[in-house]
Amino acid sequence: MDLETVGQAARRYLEQKHAARERALPKSRAAIRCCANSIRASHRQDFSSAAQLLQQAEGLLAEMRADLRDHLDIYYAGFVEDAQKEFAEASLTCAFIQQQPLPLPDALRVEWAPYLNGLGEAVGELRRSILDRMRQGKLEGCEQLLQQMDDVYLLLTTLDFPDAITGNLRRTTDSVRGILEKTRGDLAVAARQTQLAETMARLETRLSAEH
Repeated sequence: MDLETVGQAARRYLEQKHAARERALPKSRAAIRCCANSIRASHRQDFSSAAQLLQQAEGLLAEMRADLRDHLDIYYAGFVEDAQKEFAEASLTCAFIQQQPLPLPDALRVEWAPYLNGLGEAVGELRRSILDRMRQGKLEGCEQLLQQMDDVYLLLTTLDFPDAITGNLRRTTDSVRGILEKTRGDLAVAARQTQLAETMARLETRLSAEH
C-alpha cells in the first residue's frame, strides 16, 4: 500500500469522525438547555413542562449515542457526559421536588459517573427549593428536603474511588457539604424567626385580651 492510499483512507476515516462529532456536539448543547429549562419548570411546579423537556433531552442523548456508536473515543471525550450529568440532575431534581422515587442510571440510560455528579448537583436545586419556600414563609417540607440533601451527602462520602472513574466526584461532594451546611444554618435562622414571631403574636393577643 502506497502513501497516497494511506492518505486517502485516513482522510475518509477522519472526515467520518469529524462529521459524527459535528452532529453530536450541538445536540449536547441542546440537551443541556432542555435540562436547565426543565429544572426551572420543576421549581415553578410545572411538572408537565418539566417532563416534556426531559423527554426532549432524552431523545437528544439517544441521538448522540447513535451518532457516536462507532467513535467511542469522542463519545467519552467529555461533552456527552456533560449532557448526561445535566439530564441526571434535572431528572433527579424533578423527582425530589415531587417526592417521587429516584430514577436509576439504567432507567435514564446514563453512566454512573455523570449520574452521581448530577445527584450531587441536584442538592443545589434542593437548596433553591428550600429558599423559595422560606421566602414565601412556608417552612413546611423544608426539613424533609434538608434531610434528603443530608442523605445525598452521606451517600456520596461513601463512594471513595479515584476521580478518574467517578468524574471528579470528590469535588462535587465537597461542594455538597458546603451547600448543606449553609442551608442548615439558613433554615435554623428562619425557624427561630418564625418561632419568635409566633411567640410575639401570642403575647400581643394575650395583652390585648387583658386590656
